[in-house]
Amino acid sequence: MRINTRDICLCAMFAALTAVGAFIKIPVPVCPFTLQTLFTTMAGLLLGAKKGAFSVLIYIVIGLIGIPVFTQGGGIGYVMVPTFGYLVGFAAGAFVTGLIAGKAERPSFPRLFAAALAGLAVVYAFGMAYYYVISNYLAGNEPIDLYNLFYYCFLLVAPGDVLLCAAAALAAKRLIPVLRRMEAR
Repeated sequence: MRINTRDICLCAMFAALTAVGAFIKIPVPVCPFTLQTLFTTMAGLLLGAKKGAFSVLIYIVIGLIGIPVFTQGGGIGYVMVPTFGYLVGFAAGAFVTGLIAGKAERPSFPRLFAAALAGLAVVYAFGMAYYYVISNYLAGNEPIDLYNLFYYCFLLVAPGDVLLCAAAALAAKRLIPVLRRMEAR
C-alpha cells in the first residue's frame, strides 16, 4: 500500500469523523445506534479497501491507548466491553466495502450501495458474535440469549444502518469523481 500526504490526511479525517460519530447516538437498549457506520462505510467507499480499513484501525488504536473516543470511553480494557466487536467489524467492513466498490472512475449507485451493505453484514457478523461470546462467557457481564441478541443488536438498529449505507453510497457517488480528479493532479 503506497500512502502519500493526501492519503494520510484522508485517513486521519475519517478516523476523526468515526470518533465524532461515536458521540452522535440514539440510545437503544444493549447496543446504541451511532453514526460510526456512516463514516466507516464512507472510508471504505472513498479510500478503498486497505486505506479505509487503516483509517478505522487508527481510530481503534487511539481509543485503546486511552483516549475516550469510543461510545463508552476508551482504554485497553474496552476489549472486554461486549460492543467492542462492532469496532473490529468496522475495520473489516470498511475493507470489504472498499474491495467491492472497486476503483471505477464513476461507480454506479447500486454497486456502491451493495458494497456498503456487504460491509454492514461484516460489521454485524463481527459485532454480534463478539457480543454473544463476551456477554455469555466472561464473568461480570449480563448474559444474552440469541433472541435478544438478534432483537437488540440487529433488528432495532439495522434499518437505520441501511439508511446510513444508502446515504454513504449517495455521498460517495458524488465525491469519488472529485477525489479521483484531485488524485490525478
